[in-house]
Amino acid sequence: MPEVARLFQSILRKTRAPVTSDLEAYLGRIFLDSPDRDPEINSFVHLRHDGKPDGFVGVLPLPMLVDNRHVRGALCGTLMVDNHAGNPFAGARLMRAFLGGPQDISLTETANDISTTMWRKLRATVLPDHSLEWLRIIRPAGFAAEMVGTAFAPLRLLRPLARPLDAVMRRRGGGPQWSHLPVEAPEGTLESSEVDDDETADLFTTFTVGYAARPSWRPDSLSRMIRESRRKAAWGTMVRRKVVARGGRPVGLFLYYGDAGRIGRVVQILFAPGQAGAVIDSMLADAAGRGLVALRGRTMPALLEAMLGRRFAFVHASSSIVHARDRQLLEPFLAGKAFFNGFAGESWSRLIGDRFD
Repeated sequence: MPEVARLFQSILRKTRAPVTSDLEAYLGRIFLDSPDRDPEINSFVHLRHDGKPDGFVGVLPLPMLVDNRHVRGALCGTLMVDNHAGNPFAGARLMRAFLGGPQDISLTETANDISTTMWRKLRATVLPDHSLEWLRIIRPAGFAAEMVGTAFAPLRLLRPLARPLDAVMRRRGGGPQWSHLPVEAPEGTLESSEVDDDETADLFTTFTVGYAARPSWRPDSLSRMIRESRRKAAWGTMVRRKVVARGGRPVGLFLYYGDAGRIGRVVQILFAPGQAGAVIDSMLADAAGRGLVALRGRTMPALLEAMLGRRFAFVHASSSIVHARDRQLLEPFLAGKAFFNGFAGESWSRLIGDRFD
């Protein structure tokens, strides 16, 4: 595990800073000691000729229900190879070892272009409607200042200058524009309220039960994921709220991270049938009220239709992919009836968006 932590620090975090005990302990906990641990579904280390690790694929068991059939799922998370150019076959060996495991269905939501090519050669299926990143600009001047400041730190001084420009633009009235959200939320926007860990777990169960393919989380496993999802220090403050209809009935939940003047990262949007648009509007109103300049997140098929007409932009950054020997297990994914990405993935973990001290 110390060598795996070193690879993670240098390849994925792109830093030469010493590995912390916090990072090493978390990698061991998530890949070796998870509540859903399956002794036959394992992570893999690739070794050089001298026995030194130069590659790793982190694997998380993901028990699933597919058309009411319990199946063994496995999530391919962290995949990294040191000196890929000098050892171009290491990644392919790790991928074959993973896909050769006993699981019925294999998944990933973070495949880059190189990994996607390997998955395709091994007859996996890329899911386009799960593989898009969406962006909704709220404050255009602030968004531009944040993007420039992220690329070149001294230009962060421009951020205060963006606020009066955004105030003028957002008060022009009219409906939503590509460039910004108006000050006033759309009429009929539903209210939202904070939720604790227990209610969050209940809402996950409530709003995922209608999917033909979905995780079959054990209560203790889902509770652990919810607890760990609180920490995304690099992304900002966690915002986790349920959306309620006029009579107080919950119709959705959104979970994102961000602070005033920054771009928020959305990890999960849940909604009752026919309520996706209402939940999106409530989330955007909440982010605008907190001073965020934009929100970004990952698509799901059921979200795409609701996003049309709401001035979202889309780009492909990484791919969500599924592989199964039994083709029937793929049908809900191909039909857009699978709950996948976010908590049905690895975005909830501290490995994405958190710091390790």
